[in-house]
Amino acid sequence: MKVIFVTGTAGAGKSLLTSKIKEYYAKNSSFATTLNLDPGVGKLPYSPDVDVRDYVDLNSLMEQYELGSNGSLIMANDLIATKIDDIQNEIDVINPDYLIVDTPGQVELFAYRTSGPFFVKNLNAEEKVNLFLYDGTMITSPANFVSLSLLSTSIRLRLGLPTINVLTKTDLIPDNLEKILEWSSDEYGLEDEVSKEVDGETLSLISDMLQSLNKNEFLDDLIPVSNATGEGMVNLESALSRIINLGEEVED
Repeated sequence: MKVIFVTGTAGAGKSLLTSKIKEYYAKNSSFATTLNLDPGVGKLPYSPDVDVRDYVDLNSLMEQYELGSNGSLIMANDLIATKIDDIQNEIDVINPDYLIVDTPGQVELFAYRTSGPFFVKNLNAEEKVNLFLYDGTMITSPANFVSLSLLSTSIRLRLGLPTINVLTKTDLIPDNLEKILEWSSDEYGLEDEVSKEVDGETLSLISDMLQSLNKNEFLDDLIPVSNATGEGMVNLESALSRIINLGEEVED
């Protein structure tokens, strides 16, 4: 079994992309299963095959421990780690080729508390990879792009997984798409664009961060994907295959 974790900021399109990846594999005769790891989600654009909400009840936690919404979410996310054996058993019964893990909307609860990295490390699988989603509608400036790149790098270091950076909602940003893709592939061009937006200590700090990201090969090209149209799914699957299938791609 190969595991694909889907991470990103709230509203970046994690759940919808999870459903599209499963659909893509199904169309190409591969058996994919979805795992919802968000205990606080209301509606999902797919029916999860394995659902953490079957093991962790947010409303019960709020009532039992007299917690507010934030406190209950923190506690619920921490409890996920204690349910890993039950979740693993359920996955093993299904025995998919691919497991697509839709992580909590609040990425900081999953990545920066100990429960998330524990779950990632201890879930049994042949290969694991992380998709970090750049919300295209959030990249309104070069400085915003750099901020998301730093977040992607931080998540990569916390989870300890090879990471593919995905630009979502491309159908909503047709006028800015080419420019954003250039930022992801041209360090010096990006720095020039940042210098038009900020100066002084802020520019010096961003320049230093960009140099560090590139030196350590953390600033990767983005793979543009539209969940609405499905455009980009072939390129995304190719990138996934290079990591989790040793280059052998699912036939389209």
